[in-house]
Amino acid sequence: MTETIITVQGTAWAELAPERCEVRFSVTAEGAERAEVVAQSTETMDAVRTHLTEFEQRGAVTRWSVDRVTVTSQRPWTGDGTRAPIEHRASVSGLARLHDADEVSALVDALATHELVQVEAVDWSLDDEKLDSALAEVRRRAVGDALRKAEDFAAALGLGSVTALALADPGMLDGSGSGAPTPRFEKAMMAMDARGGGGFSLQPALLRLEAAVDARFSAR
Repeated sequence: MTETIITVQGTAWAELAPERCEVRFSVTAEGAERAEVVAQSTETMDAVRTHLTEFEQRGAVTRWSVDRVTVTSQRPWTGDGTRAPIEHRASVSGLARLHDADEVSALVDALATHELVQVEAVDWSLDDEKLDSALAEVRRRAVGDALRKAEDFAAALGLGSVTALALADPGMLDGSGSGAPTPRFEKAMMAMDARGGGGFSLQPALLRLEAAVDARFSAR
């Protein structure tokens, strides 16, 4: 009997509750006096460090850092083509890692009380071990989906069992693809609702992991 080649793509996905969060923040001051701008940013960052230390001491923050400092000066052009007085800008940025949504809400509330602080991102993710395990399971399910598709096609043609010939990331089976990494891993978004006390109640969305695999089977 003539061999029939069946090529399919298998996909799978999973949604999981995130386990850790990184809050990225910055402190920025601007003004006409360089020393004053630096002093304002330093004073505010000292207050931020106090918050972070308090959260760390009670176990809410597991890691934090302040790793970028910039101080710049410029003379912008005005609408009539002349140069405005020198403007100074001092910026300090950092991040804090937490594992509890209520503590994230509390930290965001604390940071938001300072006028010079910007909360730039609240990113949720999985711990590395849990992520590796979840990705492996999604990949296995994608392979199973490819096998079921091939079996369905073979049955529709009146053929018998199928035998796997090749598996590859999407686009790589025939050498025409770019080899884009899989699976797809979508970061969780954060729902934010103002509380009656003036703060925020934050609830992370589920993380969605997606995987795809190209597969080639033979059937007779």
